[in-house]
Amino acid sequence: MTSKKVKNRGGKSLKEVQTVTEGLKMLYRQKLLPLEKYYSFSDFHSPSLEDADFDNKPMILVVGQYSTGKTTFIRYLLEQDYPGGRTGPEPTTDCFTAIMHGDIRGVIPGNALVVDPNKPFRKLSPFGNIFMNRFQCVHFPSQVLESISIIDTPGILSSSEKRISRGYDFPAVLRWFAEHVDRIILLCDAHKLELSDEFSRTITALRGNEDKLRVVLNKADMVDSQQLMRVYGALMWSLGKVFHTPEVPRVYIGSFWSAPLRKTDNRRLFQQEEEDLFADIQNLPRNSALRKLNDLVKRARLVRAHAHIISSLKEEMPLIFRRDNKKRDLIYDLPVIFSRIQMQHQISPGDFPDCAKMQERLMNRDFTKFKVLKPKLMANLDELLTTDIAKLMPLLRQEEIEAADQPGVQGGVFLGMDRGPFFEGNPFYYTGPSGQCDEISGESWVVSKDKPKYDEIFYNLSPHEGKLSGTKVKDWMVRTQLPSSVLGRIWKLSDVDCDGMLDDEEFALASHLIEVKLEGFGLPPKLPSHLVPPSKRRRKASNIENKRTVRMHRDLSVNV
Repeated sequence: MTSKKVKNRGGKSLKEVQTVTEGLKMLYRQKLLPLEKYYSFSDFHSPSLEDADFDNKPMILVVGQYSTGKTTFIRYLLEQDYPGGRTGPEPTTDCFTAIMHGDIRGVIPGNALVVDPNKPFRKLSPFGNIFMNRFQCVHFPSQVLESISIIDTPGILSSSEKRISRGYDFPAVLRWFAEHVDRIILLCDAHKLELSDEFSRTITALRGNEDKLRVVLNKADMVDSQQLMRVYGALMWSLGKVFHTPEVPRVYIGSFWSAPLRKTDNRRLFQQEEEDLFADIQNLPRNSALRKLNDLVKRARLVRAHAHIISSLKEEMPLIFRRDNKKRDLIYDLPVIFSRIQMQHQISPGDFPDCAKMQERLMNRDFTKFKVLKPKLMANLDELLTTDIAKLMPLLRQEEIEAADQPGVQGGVFLGMDRGPFFEGNPFYYTGPSGQCDEISGESWVVSKDKPKYDEIFYNLSPHEGKLSGTKVKDWMVRTQLPSSVLGRIWKLSDVDCDGMLDDEEFALASHLIEVKLEGFGLPPKLPSHLVPPSKRRRKASNIENKRTVRMHRDLSVNV
């Protein structure tokens, strides 16, 4: 009989765990892993899980054909380059690259990476040395990477290059990553939409993880509205054929880079789509525990189906004679065996593995070494699915409530999520002074030399009482054709006094930052002291002193 209280090796009960992740690790080790080992689950499906698989940050897998903008998309998210990140019209990314946070910049090669117990990549070693030479981890300081990690992938080959061998099982590697990440970003190029054979095999490898998939139709600013409508329709039709379903994942349309838009007909659409996609990514840390719980339940249901399949095949095998013939017949009749197990044990067809792949993997297995059902292990698994997971739900809800107050992913392009007059629906909306430098210095203002040029534009826009409203500034700024997320960050940096308007100095600062961005340079996460307008330095210093005084009086009143 199973005990009423689940205890791990240290004697800790499920009711005593402090986090959902801790509870999931305990349940996996105690109830699911023994069943996986007993029925050789890892020989047919994915390898067993380790602590790093539960403890790692949310991961995003970026997939797409070459030259669809995968690396550029990642640079756009991070607002900075990363070691080894190259872009170009040819296939520039030739390896799988895990982009993670680190205090210093560095690169870890694949063979060293898969032996690191603190990284969730140890189970990739069976893919061999050729893959290891095409796998690396780059780490560097980044505020975005403090919350998430990103996996960049080699470009999917077009039809003209489909015969080139990579030397390793590319779809199988993608399938492993798809099972372990929190979000899959599949990029397509609106300018040259081509779904090659390898692209179809790649999507097939992602099956079973459709809930994680987000499709991005990138470079949509290179076609006009009529062409974009046709490309979108063609993409939806093609995805439906590949997924073998009338329902396909949502397709986000936009141009995910910081360069000016080439065609601005759909600027408003691109802005809304970008906001939705980035909001989804920004919420990944809040939903991380729920994703891990969902993946463990999905894995447990597959393990249950696998155990019934293996035990059924074992029972059908003769003791001595005609084993090879019987094995061949059982593999051929596997769809019938699946149906019989579904009816006898009331297991959903969706819990079963792909029949064709299972038949292929059974070809080289010795059925006589298979094992029959072990009631105690199956009882533990049923208890996990029916009782133990339910006990974690109150803790999960508590973590969700606490996470709702957290900002999610910060830094990079996400600094522009609250973007002043670029916030949809309110031309004067602004959340307040965040991400600005409090240190005031006496340095000269670098914008001064070009201020006469900017003043001419400022006064031509007819300021009221020395200031331009957010609407007027927005109408002028969008003429640069920079993406709204970039302009939002520029506004956030420029509106130093946070009043929703720009005076002549703030406008000059905004103009300077626009020119810097158009020249290909990145924006600072905080406004450096040498960019703070002279009049704002004095005012800002005064505000800081006032805040200190108010805080001091508050502390004194509390003590009294």
